[in-house]
Amino acid sequence: MLLFTLYFFIVIVAIQLAYYLIVFAKFAFAKAQKATPKKISVSVIVCAKNEADNVARYIPLLAEQDYHDYEIILIDDASSDTTLEIFEEFEKQYSNIRLVKVRNNEAFWGNKKYALTLGIKSAKKDYLLFIDADCYPSSKDWITTMSSQFTMQKTIVLGYGAYEKVAKSFLNKIIRFETLLTAVQYFSWAKIGKPYMGIGRNLAYKKEEFYNVNGFISHIQVRSGDDDLFINQVATSKNTTICYTPESFTYSQPKTTFKAWFNQKRRHVSTATLYKPFDKIQLALFYVSQLLFFILAILLLAFQYQWIIVLSLVGFRYLVTWIILGFSAGKLKEKDVMYWFPIIEIVLIFTQLNIFITNLFSKPVHWK
Repeated sequence: MLLFTLYFFIVIVAIQLAYYLIVFAKFAFAKAQKATPKKISVSVIVCAKNEADNVARYIPLLAEQDYHDYEIILIDDASSDTTLEIFEEFEKQYSNIRLVKVRNNEAFWGNKKYALTLGIKSAKKDYLLFIDADCYPSSKDWITTMSSQFTMQKTIVLGYGAYEKVAKSFLNKIIRFETLLTAVQYFSWAKIGKPYMGIGRNLAYKKEEFYNVNGFISHIQVRSGDDDLFINQVATSKNTTICYTPESFTYSQPKTTFKAWFNQKRRHVSTATLYKPFDKIQLALFYVSQLLFFILAILLLAFQYQWIIVLSLVGFRYLVTWIILGFSAGKLKEKDVMYWFPIIEIVLIFTQLNIFITNLFSKPVHWK
């Protein structure tokens, strides 16, 4: 029995190494990107619901972008606070800001996709750049760097949405590591030619991509997924690229309690069950191999069975993952989380298991 467990452990380690050395290395060792400005017109889309404090702070940063031709579409999704009033003041203040007012619709109650659809239809530019209402760009060149990756063939650009660093907060390190690992996954698979998701905090695509699939109609009944489900549907090896220059990052404030972050991740994980079969399989295989790696290693070491071989495999796996994720973290300005990598990885794996089990028994709450 222990011999079979050892063989199984070797297979699991081989699967993990394949992910890191074949897939994730594509991004980890990618060359630095060059941002050559493009002469294209861009519509920046911001959808907000009860985000008065955030939009008051961040919309001016969007209005001050150093870009030659862009508009900002502010979508108020039936807010009950002062978001709409703040948007109206910005519309008066900036000539390139246009406001879309969304009223509650019984058929699409609380559905962000309905609000986004109205905003996209009102956009006058051919290229759309999305950012959440609680996010802000890392520089005045955010539009320039994100739009620089568009070509005649590449009509979808996947960006990186980071979280602010919070000093002396282990939860913050967990959140940022999880964000880093997720980005490494979707960036790497995109470079391989199998893009499967993007994030609404930093995402761009040509408007025709939206109309080619009738927008969100195929998953309109799903409250979430205006970013990842849409990209999973439309992204291909031919039309998708990535942008990872530091000037292209967006930032937002992370959750400050484990419960709030846990509920946020429940919403994110719930949409993954609707991905294409290959994408669901590769994501599940990666997670299961992570989980089994720890379980089998602990089991074999508890019985001291071939412990030299087991420890050698554990050490080699950690060496490879640390190198790959370390180079990736350097690109995404998240190096500090790697000091805590072994501990954070274990916490994250069993948190994800908890999320999966919880989602089996209750549905997560989406959009405000």
